[in-house]
Amino acid sequence: MKWIKYRFKTREEVEDIVISTICECGVEGAEIEDKVPLTEEEKAQMFVDILPDAPDNDGTAYINFYLDPDQDTEGILAQVKSELEELRNFCDIGECEIEVSETEDKDWINNWKQYFKQFYVDDILIIPSWEEVKEEDKDKMILHIDPGTAFGTGMHETTQLCIRQLRKYVTPGCEVLDVGTGSGILAIVAEKFGAGHILGTDLDPCAVPAVDDNKKANDVADEKFDMIIGNMIDDPAVRDQAGYEKYDIVTANILADILVPMTPAIVPALKKGGIYITSGILEDHAWKVLDACKAAGLEVIEQTQQGEWVSITARK
Repeated sequence: MKWIKYRFKTREEVEDIVISTICECGVEGAEIEDKVPLTEEEKAQMFVDILPDAPDNDGTAYINFYLDPDQDTEGILAQVKSELEELRNFCDIGECEIEVSETEDKDWINNWKQYFKQFYVDDILIIPSWEEVKEEDKDKMILHIDPGTAFGTGMHETTQLCIRQLRKYVTPGCEVLDVGTGSGILAIVAEKFGAGHILGTDLDPCAVPAVDDNKKANDVADEKFDMIIGNMIDDPAVRDQAGYEKYDIVTANILADILVPMTPAIVPALKKGGIYITSGILEDHAWKVLDACKAAGLEVIEQTQQGEWVSITARK
């Protein structure tokens, strides 16, 4: 589908009031491009694993908004220009000269691909579908992962920490539960290490096609990797469907503040002696997950770290 894209330059300090003004003109949504660096907390919340280098912040910002050609584009644009000129009487909103171009949905879907290149986790090659495996890599374990637009690639430290723990603890034929499976990368790694069956859960229905695509790309049989959409923390039906005293390993690569309430909900799914592998934990928040594991009756057996990120492994 084609859309008309409108773009103008303004100032970072007035982003909010400018956005509010154009939305009152019938613009249903807009995006901000500024140079304000992400804080460490924001990076943590986003699990950023594909992040291009950003230029220095000079206080400028660009506002983009999109209109369907079926809308009254001329009328909306005229009102936007009028309201911005009115706003100029009260504050410095910068240039605000509107540029017009045409774009399509596929531009938004595919632009992120320029940042995702093949990479290694120890001796494992993780490669997107649009790149070729080099001759010298053909004897390695190869994972073909396309995250799509909603999920991670495996580049993030938290995922790499989990992969290394799975290598240590997966045994042939074991049962694995991957909570927050996303693109399915940890589940697929577990299958390649020898797991007999994996159940992935996620809150986002978009995980289903992402997992399906990655299962096919890695020759993982449907019966070896099942999916549930739902919340393990507060939905008893999802916990019932996952099962109890069933899993040799549970992985959860999720933020610490989610792991805390999740841990007591996950423990009943583990077999006695089962392994709980967690990640997504900023170093300063590790104590929260350690306390949650101990409170749930788990024995903490290992804590590993990469950069500022921590993985905690515990045993039931």
